[in-house]
Amino acid sequence: MEGEGILNEGRARELIARPLSAAMVLSMAFGCLMLWIGLPMGWLWIGSQVQSVASLATAMAVIVFGLLVSVVVTVIILARINQAHAALQLRRGRQPIGGSSALEVMLVSSAGVAVVLFGVWFLVFAGSSPVPLNIGF
Repeated sequence: MEGEGILNEGRARELIARPLSAAMVLSMAFGCLMLWIGLPMGWLWIGSQVQSVASLATAMAVIVFGLLVSVVVTVIILARINQAHAALQLRRGRQPIGGSSALEVMLVSSAGVAVVLFGVWFLVFAGSSPVPLNIGF
């Protein structure tokens, strides 16, 4: 009887740990995309709003300072989520594959996605082309 209670408790923890782990991974993925795409675009928009009422130098200062602070805060949050995820995985008896944490894999992957998206935007939608063939829209 006592063994069944421990077994049921272990299953309950596993049922709770899976969605929690998935939520942590999804939040890290969202944070990584925000780090490379959302924050720079957001601060450029904020800077454009500042420039409409102030000088270009003021707008640039707001962009640089705001982006710096928001990137540092985002990285700290991502690191804490990654630590919690790693601790949860260790409690479940799972070791990281290849020695890389989930955050490391997501940062590299999201940086690659950001570079590809920037290349598509720059070459197709921004009206630029690598050679002067005028192939942009």
